[in-house]
Amino acid sequence: MTPSLAQLRVRITLWYAGTFALILLLLGAGLFFSIRHQVSRRLDASLVDATAAVMRATRDLEAERAAGVAADAVEELHIPDRSLYLFDLRGQPITAPDSDEWVRVAAREAASAGRVDLQRRAPGEDDREIRLHAERFTTPSGTGYVAAATVERPGIGEQYASVIGTFAVAALAALVLVAAGGFVLARKSTIPVERSMEQTRRFMADAAHELRTPVAVLRARAEVALAHARDPARDDATLRAIEGESDRLGVIVGDLLTLARADAGERPVAREPLYLDDIAADALEAARALAQRKGVVLEVGSFEEARITGDPALVRRLLIIVLDNAIKYTPKDGRVRLDVTAADGLRTVVVTDTGIGIPADQLPRIFERFYRGDQARHAAEGAGLGLAIAKWISELHGARLAFSALPQGTRVAIEFPAGV
Repeated sequence: MTPSLAQLRVRITLWYAGTFALILLLLGAGLFFSIRHQVSRRLDASLVDATAAVMRATRDLEAERAAGVAADAVEELHIPDRSLYLFDLRGQPITAPDSDEWVRVAAREAASAGRVDLQRRAPGEDDREIRLHAERFTTPSGTGYVAAATVERPGIGEQYASVIGTFAVAALAALVLVAAGGFVLARKSTIPVERSMEQTRRFMADAAHELRTPVAVLRARAEVALAHARDPARDDATLRAIEGESDRLGVIVGDLLTLARADAGERPVAREPLYLDDIAADALEAARALAQRKGVVLEVGSFEEARITGDPALVRRLLIIVLDNAIKYTPKDGRVRLDVTAADGLRTVVVTDTGIGIPADQLPRIFERFYRGDQARHAAEGAGLGLAIAKWISELHGARLAFSALPQGTRVAIEFPAGV
């Protein structure tokens, strides 16, 4: 694991944890203010009910006495945790006579405005508030009064301490779980990146290794030629060797460029109707010269009309790669056979050879870039990129490319979906 990936995982984990902590903070703040608002609404409603009770008691007492001062109206009421007051319209207390000055001021304001709602901090307490509701009313006799009620609201922290504590513990536990889960997710999400980086490093190392050999040969040939006097025969052999290595170098560079474009998705792919049997015939003709040089017999088996949809150039290259491999690894007087069939909704090209074959333990790795088994390295030259390109082309066309070992040689089947 590289340090950069480790740092990336830590950052992703911190982002997960930080985002979740912010969500919890916003949720907690929202709950706090919601509870605070609901408590205030309930208290205000209870104060309105308390002043209404004072009004009813005052009216009832006045009706019973037929007239006069309702001095005992409030004293006859008892509402838990509520302080009840009755004032005349000048703000003078009727009950209770020892009311605080700020309550009297509120009563005078209510006498003028009709009703008043106030809130002030309780003296000597840091988190307690006193809420007041005062309302003017008139009795049936036409006498005006102001009824007032106050209540002390405890701090939210004190009133809901257990709820806040439970929420804090749950939030902390959730944050720990999210951090742990975030790290696991970050680790899983960076595994493909780590694999890709490892494949890139291996690809570059293998590419450098494969390119180093032809470059070294070219340099050695040039140095030898420069160290000797000009000789037409020797110079001709040297130039031919340089030409051969240049061709090999060009093939490797071309294959690397193809794979790089494939990885980047930059290679445009045509989608057009074509006949696989025609493409196969063309590829067979292109491979015939190599077969003749090696003394390998090319055989044509079943050749049925097979319509598919795809890129003609890429499909041709796929077939040439498979045929080229079969010919290269088949000894002199061996045979390579090509069949094209159309059955069961598939269009299939099958190439069989009587070559050196592929050991069963190497079959899972044959599509790896630059991979070549020991037998393949000794049997023919190559860079190990052809089958990687063939795999890419087959996947682009939704085709299945399968290699299987025969008692003598190898069988390659390329199954295309039928063209529309």
